Amino acid sequence: MELLFWLSGFGAVYSYLFYPLIMAVISTWRPRLQSGNTAIFDGNLSIIITVYNEERRISKKIEQTLELIARSHRVQIIVASDASNDTTEEIVASYSEQGVTLIRSTERRGKEHAQKLAIAEANGEVLIFSDVGTEIEANSLSTITKYFANPSIGAVSSVDQVIDATGAPVGEGLYVRYEMALRRFESKANTLVGLSGSFFAVRRSLCNDWNTTIPSDFNTAMNCVKAGKRAISADDVIGLYPNIEDPAKEYPRKRRTVLRGITAIAANLDFLNMFRYPLFGFQLWSHKVMRWAVPWFQAALLISNVWIVGEHWFYQFTLLAHIALLVVAMVGLAQHPKPLQAWLKFPAFFMQVNIAAAHALLDYIKGERSVTWTPSKR
Repeated sequence: MELLFWLSGFGAVYSYLFYPLIMAVISTWRPRLQSGNTAIFDGNLSIIITVYNEERRISKKIEQTLELIARSHRVQIIVASDASNDTTEEIVASYSEQGVTLIRSTERRGKEHAQKLAIAEANGEVLIFSDVGTEIEANSLSTITKYFANPSIGAVSSVDQVIDATGAPVGEGLYVRYEMALRRFESKANTLVGLSGSFFAVRRSLCNDWNTTIPSDFNTAMNCVKAGKRAISADDVIGLYPNIEDPAKEYPRKRRTVLRGITAIAANLDFLNMFRYPLFGFQLWSHKVMRWAVPWFQAALLISNVWIVGEHWFYQFTLLAHIALLVVAMVGLAQHPKPLQAWLKFPAFFMQVNIAAAHALLDYIKGERSVTWTPSKR
């Protein structure tokens, strides 16, 4: 039982602690030039904004995008509607004279299907994907293109910043900053295993194999690996995300995100083969599979700790510490809609993430799948 305790303890912290440290070390050994240096990318761009029932926010998104490209005549704007049934499409159509193209799905088949329809109409050599809830920082749209002057780069992901009404980071914001640091290490060491689904760019040539049943950010990362190119995170390409309006809806989003991720890997098991994809396979196991297994490792850790608690004072200490952390997290979760004390926010958020991951695996085992999506209101 002691062996189970130590193995489950290692498994519980590996993905969040040891894997980032390993990536940090590898990144120092394998420094790589990310941008094209003095070279300039001068190809055409297509911006694809995917929407579903966004009548409240779509005008602001289009206006911001038009402002960002005001001085460029080589940028195409496409809004892809996943069969919206409110006034979203009418609003988008009103911008047609300003060069905004509306592409609509005749039936609701999910974000990736709408994106695929837009890709077929895109004329840019680089495609930039963005969600309505993402505010692109002023210089990020022009900055993102410089990376494509480097032929080894296939895709570029934004750095995400989640803020509240005052501009301060929230529980999710702290977690996102951790994720952005991990992506930075992965970029320098090798390639990303997943991009920011709300703001990323990719070469048009890598979009021919566009699987509509798995998340486009993960599919893009895999397409880069297949083509022998890299997907990177760029510190100077920033997407701003206001805090979610209704925190109660965050759990279903996390659960759906993990379910889609599990479905994606299950459909592409070959990438877990480290004989064929040594470093990328290692990243996929460490970043995705081991992270989704954390709640099960935690359960095994708690059970084994209770079993051996009388054998040494150390096990008494770890059991008390584990219980204390669980209590703090549950108190944070109980303060609906969000913890009032800042020190409760991250433990509560971490527990919610792990419960969602466990729930998603059970969903997958039961045969549930998630293709369509309803964007979180921010």
